Amino acid sequence: MQIIRKLSPLRIALRELRQSRSNLGLIPTMGALHAGHMHLVETAMKQCDAVIASIFVNPTQFGVGEDLDAYPRQESADAALLEAAGVDLLWVPTVDQVYPDGFATNISVSGVSAGLCGGSRPGHFDGVATVVAKLFNQIRPDAAFFGEKDYQQLAVIRRMARDLDFSHDIIGVPTVRDADGLALSSRNAYLTPEQRAQAVALPATMGDAAEAIVKDGDIEVILRDAKVKLLSSGFHNVDYFELRNAETLENMAIFDQPARLLAAAHIGSTRLIDNIAVT
Repeated sequence: MQIIRKLSPLRIALRELRQSRSNLGLIPTMGALHAGHMHLVETAMKQCDAVIASIFVNPTQFGVGEDLDAYPRQESADAALLEAAGVDLLWVPTVDQVYPDGFATNISVSGVSAGLCGGSRPGHFDGVATVVAKLFNQIRPDAAFFGEKDYQQLAVIRRMARDLDFSHDIIGVPTVRDADGLALSSRNAYLTPEQRAQAVALPATMGDAAEAIVKDGDIEVILRDAKVKLLSSGFHNVDYFELRNAETLENMAIFDQPARLLAAAHIGSTRLIDNIAVT
């Protein structure tokens, strides 16, 4: 597996890859890889002739007081996992390769970025959209793979790719969970053993709420009760617990089309997010 940090050798390596492989898949990550990321790799390996992963802890998607400095970085371990899985190339750009001196461009995706994580993390999705557009232009993949756990992020990227005429496929891959239902996340490493045991209340509460919605329960009451349940289960703050249209992410007061339950809540110093389909 090639590990490349500068744009010039990246372009040479991609040109050589394309001479022998007709279909390139891209998996953008911020590192600290876990089984969820490796499931993305496995999915890409099945669909593409060559797989490229990127690791870049993107400073523009972290807000004031967020955990940029504390975000886990384990490049050697991540590279070993990717190489063992058969990834062809690892793109690990330095900050100046993504945001050179004088960088002044920002991509903002309205609509799907409103509310949810976009409401509690102003500017976050501008940072996501901008860096992903950069990665798309640098790699020019035939398909890009993203986990559904960050569902609003996936919606933002899909809308950005459509609006800016990126022609490759954007493929959402289902969330990978531990045996007790908690979605895998790099931030789970921040949880104490007690918090980890309490955190399972998030997927459990979402499952109960989805079941109640499908049975034609009162959506406003169900969502309110779910927040109360989380707060009584060890979470100290609930950013949101909402039912949204699965495609547009518009709020839904009536369950009459495919929907998604999305939640974000704080336990200790850790903010966890999750979502499930309601069908």
